[in-house]
Amino acid sequence: MKRTCRTLWAAVLLFGGLNARAELANAIQAVVHDAVVTYFEVNVLTEQTAEVLVRQYRNQPEVLNQKLNEMRAENLEKLMQNQLILRDFSTAGYSLPESVIDDLVEERIRSDFGDRASLTKNLEARGMTFEKFRRQIRERFIIQQLRLKNISQEIVISPFKVENYYATHREEFKVEDQVKLRMIVLNKATDSKSPPAPELASDILSRIKEGAAFVEMATIYSQGSQRGAGGDWGWVEKSVLRKELADVAFSLKKGEYSNIIETPEACYLMLVEDTRGSRYRTLAEVRDQIDKNLLTEERNRLEKQWIEKLRKKTFVRFF
Repeated sequence: MKRTCRTLWAAVLLFGGLNARAELANAIQAVVHDAVVTYFEVNVLTEQTAEVLVRQYRNQPEVLNQKLNEMRAENLEKLMQNQLILRDFSTAGYSLPESVIDDLVEERIRSDFGDRASLTKNLEARGMTFEKFRRQIRERFIIQQLRLKNISQEIVISPFKVENYYATHREEFKVEDQVKLRMIVLNKATDSKSPPAPELASDILSRIKEGAAFVEMATIYSQGSQRGAGGDWGWVEKSVLRKELADVAFSLKKGEYSNIIETPEACYLMLVEDTRGSRYRTLAEVRDQIDKNLLTEERNRLEKQWIEKLRKKTFVRFF
């Protein structure tokens, strides 16, 4: 699969019209003061995440080309911003002791490569020198620290903003009908030593009808991921379940269990412990989520504001 995706990605680069003006790997995409961002750098960054798009849109070449172009534009902007930040570090008179970089390099070697010998092999395979590797670590650290310095980590979200967000985004917090569900899953395995799934499901259902606890049967026999919890799925909406299961689960009343539900892959037994209708999550339930949303929005706003200030102080040109 990886080879196929890479082949498709290479084909897009060669024939898809992705910024066809840049025919050479070292063609300049942007200039930030005296630093350049090249076509090659943008492509390297894009290739790291392009396989997801290639898999998703492999049968829609025009859409794929559009999505890849959008990703390249985002990556070009990101690399340009990095150069703006590095330029600000230089002109502001900041300094970074080499001993700090030494420590960062050693930490990176230990965490990602284990030892210097493995690092050397990896760098050789990528055609990268140790000096470039060290410079990348230095630049990433500088960018990270200046972002922390200029984008406040002490942003305070007022209760009024949280309440206003909740009121204006209320539909986002709507929960559809739910059932509190337990399930026994019996896979149709080919192991001849095990009884066929339909036969085992029939036996379990008979025991439940005779009074055996559903939780006990799930703990003993279920092959689902919730076996250790007695088949407990908690509160689920209809969209969470495959249609064959959802139709049955949402037809049961509180305390009722299903007959055997058979699919090509498995047999299922379900118990609905409780039901509840659609509702809106309360502010108390979603306050933390809203706090995170507002915090992200505010940080994005502050970052955009900061980058714009840097852009105004520095010569920037796109090609």
